[in-house]
Amino acid sequence: MGEDDRLGRPVPGFVTPPRPDGATLTGRYARLERLSTDHAAALHAANAEDDAIWDYLPYGPFTDEADYRAWVASVESGTDPLFYTIFDLETGRPGGVASYLRIAPEAGSIEVGHINLSPRLQRTRAATEAMFLMMQWAYEAGYRRYEWKCNALNLPSRRAAERLGFSYEGVFRQAGIAKGRNRDTAWFASIDGEWPKLEAAFTRWLDPENFDAGGRQRVSLSALTRPILVTADPAL
Repeated sequence: MGEDDRLGRPVPGFVTPPRPDGATLTGRYARLERLSTDHAAALHAANAEDDAIWDYLPYGPFTDEADYRAWVASVESGTDPLFYTIFDLETGRPGGVASYLRIAPEAGSIEVGHINLSPRLQRTRAATEAMFLMMQWAYEAGYRRYEWKCNALNLPSRRAAERLGFSYEGVFRQAGIAKGRNRDTAWFASIDGEWPKLEAAFTRWLDPENFDAGGRQRVSLSALTRPILVTADPAL
């Protein structure tokens, strides 16, 4: 190790990336639009199919559409977190939300979170492509680090993080209190040096040729991203 390296690897040519501006992101299966009260009725109807989707979020479930609309109104103009509505292009209907948050352009770091997918959107190509589109925007904008954090008890979220190519980085104990209960937070991240391989993995998985006539995947995304992971989650 050289004298300079002991203080950290130099980052030559780093240019501070822009903050996300809420521009629409469109793929083959999904479209992400800035969250709006115009989407509230359809989202509330989709969310009402299963209250369990709110278990690990610090808000919800909402008793009625008016309450949900009020929550949307309280966050729709925010810039951190910056919320998107996820549309499934097959149905044309909104089925979930996700956001960018803890946005730190000066460090080249950005997080994806507040992910809430209705039952009708879960396990669809649109849901996976929505996560890909958000990751793609971040890396193409010049971010160096893309984070995923979740309640350590939320095993489905931890599995989703690894499937999407986020490496496990540990658990922060007593990191918060949510709905009156302790929250330990599991941390995951990918970094820009991994992005070319991650992009290739997503592109291969999302290719229509990866699905048979019945819509079943030929190669799983987990199989494609597992070799890219630096560390695996020991809880899974």
